[in-house]
Parts: sequence; structure tokens; C-alpha cells
Amino acid sequence: MGKSKFFLLSCWVAAVLGFPVPILIDLGGLSSSSGKKSKVRGAAGDDLLDSSDADSVESSSTALSDLSISYATENVNSHEFVLDKYIDALYEKRGSTREAALASLVDAFESFMLDGLVENKYATLLSLFNTSIKKGSTKEACLASRAIGLLSITLGAGSSSHETMVESHPQLSRVLQTWSDASKMISALDCLAVVTFVGATDLAETELSLKAMWDVIHPKSGSNVGTVRKPKPPVLAAALSAWTFLLTTIGSWRINSDSWKEPIAFLSTLLGAEDRAVRMAAGEALALCFELNLLDVSACEDDDDDTGVAGTSKSKLFLDMQALKAKIAGLASNLSAEAGGKGADKKNLSDQRDLFQRILDFVKYGECPEESLKIAGKRDVLRVSSWSELIQLNFFKHFLGRGFLKHVQDNGLLQDIFSIRTDKAESLSSSDKKIFRSGEEKGRALKLNKDRRQAQERKNAALFNE
Repeated sequence: MGKSKFFLLSCWVAAVLGFPVPILIDLGGLSSSSGKKSKVRGAAGDDLLDSSDADSVESSSTALSDLSISYATENVNSHEFVLDKYIDALYEKRGSTREAALASLVDAFESFMLDGLVENKYATLLSLFNTSIKKGSTKEACLASRAIGLLSITLGAGSSSHETMVESHPQLSRVLQTWSDASKMISALDCLAVVTFVGATDLAETELSLKAMWDVIHPKSGSNVGTVRKPKPPVLAAALSAWTFLLTTIGSWRINSDSWKEPIAFLSTLLGAEDRAVRMAAGEALALCFELNLLDVSACEDDDDDTGVAGTSKSKLFLDMQALKAKIAGLASNLSAEAGGKGADKKNLSDQRDLFQRILDFVKYGECPEESLKIAGKRDVLRVSSWSELIQLNFFKHFLGRGFLKHVQDNGLLQDIFSIRTDKAESLSSSDKKIFRSGEEKGRALKLNKDRRQAQERKNAALFNE
């Protein structure tokens, strides 16, 4: 066997056995593993180019090509192998083992590494995640809730994500109803918001989740409720953010304006809360209510001739909502200019002032908030220009964390939500960019020629008809 072929075979065996180029052992090593494989291929290529035997070079090049395909296949297989390994770990009795597996799966979901691999295994994963929420420690339940949300985002809109929402909703709602650990509740709120956002197919499903969140925001006493519980500020802020995020989806689904009077009035009281995060979350919720016209009630909503009790009721509702609107505008004005005082967190105070100034500008002058975020290259920029879009952007950034940029670049769900069209040429080499863009230019030229030809044919036809 020639030295070149022996070297290639050695590389292949080493890659399979995991010595110089280890097969993935944990999900954190996926990217570094592929980097090492590239170096080995480069080394093999240099060794082949030093050969003076033309036949040997040709046969070795073929072998190298086969090896590249082998590596690509191995990389996919290694992802599946690791996914199966962590699924097995979730069946283990030891809680720390399950927690470690969940943490690694969360990392993989955040990095969008499991795209295309979970479609046939989502039911198994979902069942295991729900079991972890139900029976695991607080840490395990928080990781499992996060994993369910990330699973839904990875699956994207469709029947699989709808099933994910349906199957996880009871367990997540139970966490909120039992008022367990604060971190567990916050994780459940975030997860419920995401799975409903992605998986809900009608208003009834969305309203069910909105109600579960509102019961945390504004719990009421009753014969079957007992003592009214007051949520801690971090839980209240998380519930407000989740509720507002989900409210962005109601869009054209119109709801009776009268039903919004009480929620909006309560939200306005939260602008005076001691916790700044609660004030800001309530402010965003109210800004969205303004944008969705939930505070705009015509004194004659249905008929111009309304008289009697019905007409009086509508007139009162109109006046009440106008008064509430003026009150909210006044509070937003005060918060946009709030003094910090000694020991105040300047960063959070600045964020609050900026937020409420935006709200005030929107309420008074109809100026929508605008924000842009660079995604990749020079041309790919995510832009938002409404409260709904801004709230969705901020929530996804919060939920995906370090994985947000990767998902925006590669996940079709987020690209559809934010209407992103990436410049494919940015990720190509210089030579490939020229080929790609020359092809684009050729395509544009052909289209222009076709349009001119069709225009000339229409002109000729018109002259002929005359």
C-alpha cells in the first residue's frame, strides 16, 4: 500500500475510533470537532501534492474526495448519535444525569444544530421533557421548559409544533397554578408563550394561554381560589412580558372592546409599581394595546341611532376609555423624565426613560418605534417598525440568548416572522461570489429583455388592432 493511501486510511480509522480527530463526545464539541477534521483534510491534501507519481496523485485525489464524503456523513451521524445518547440519558434515574443531558440539548437547540434531526423524535423528546417538569428538581424542570420552547422553535410552524403546544400546555399551566418556585414559574411562562406563539392555530388556543398568564398577573379571590397570592416582581415582570408577546398574535382577531377595559385599567396601575422591570413590562403591554386600538371605542360602536340603556352604556365606556388613555399618557410622561436619585441603576433608568419616551411619542404623535439589527455581511439587516415587531424581537432575543443570531440566520421560522431575506453571496468565497452575482446579473438581464420583448409585442398588437 502506498504511503499516501496508508495515510488516508490512517486518518479515516483515527476519525472513526476517535483518537486524533475525536468523534463528538458532547454537544459542546460539535463545532471544534468539525474544525479539526478540516485540518486533517488539509494535511492529507499537502501530503498528496508532494507525490511525483501522476497516477498516485489521481488515485489519491479520488480517495480524498471519498474521505470528504465520509466525513460529511460521519458528521451527520455523530449529531444523531449524540441526540440518541442524550435521549437515553433522560431515562436515567439519577437526576444530575438528566440535568446534564438537558443542559447539553438546550445548548444544541440554541445553536440550531438539531435542525432536521428532531422531526421524527419530537414526540419522544416532548414526553421526556414533560416528565422532567412534573417529577424533576427545580433546575431540571427549568431546563425542560426551556428545551420544549426551543424544540418548538426548531420544528417551526406546523402540525408538530401544534402537538408540542397541546401536549405541554397542561403541565405548564399546572406549574403556574400551583405557584411553585419563582424560577420554575418564569421558565414555564416563557415556554408557554413560545409554544403558543409557534403552535396555536386559532384564537381559542391563544386565549387559553393568555388567561393562564393573566391569572398570574392579576390573581383574584374566589370560592375555589382561597387566599389571593401576590406574584414576586421577577415573576410578575416575566408574566407581563410573556402575555404581551402572545398578545401580538391576535392581529385581526377582534375581541369585544368592553372586555379590555378592566385589564387595561389594571395595567395602568402597574406603571406605579416599585420594581422598574414591572413598570417597563406594563408600559410595553399598554403600548401594544394602543397599537392594537384596544383603547379606541366609538361612542356609537354599532349603530349611529343607539338610544336608551345600550346607548348610554356605550357612551360611558367611550368616556371611561378616553379618561384612561389620558391617564396612561400622563404616567408615561412622568416616567420618561423620572429622576434617578442616589444609588439608582443608571443603565436601567436610562432604558426606562427611553421606553416611556417612545410610548409617549406613539400615543401623542403616532410615531412608531424603529430598530435595526445587523445579522450577517453588509446587506442582511433585521428591521422592525411597530410595537408588535419590537416586542417579538426583544422576546426572541431574550429566549434564544446566545443562539438568537444563529436562528435568525438559518431558521426559516424567524426569517418568516421578521421578513428576512439573507444575501446568500455573503457566505461564499470571493470566486464563488463572482460566479453567483454574475449569474444574478445575467438573470436580471434576461428578465429585462423578456419584459422589453413583451412590451414591444403588446405595442405591436395595439397598432395592429387600430
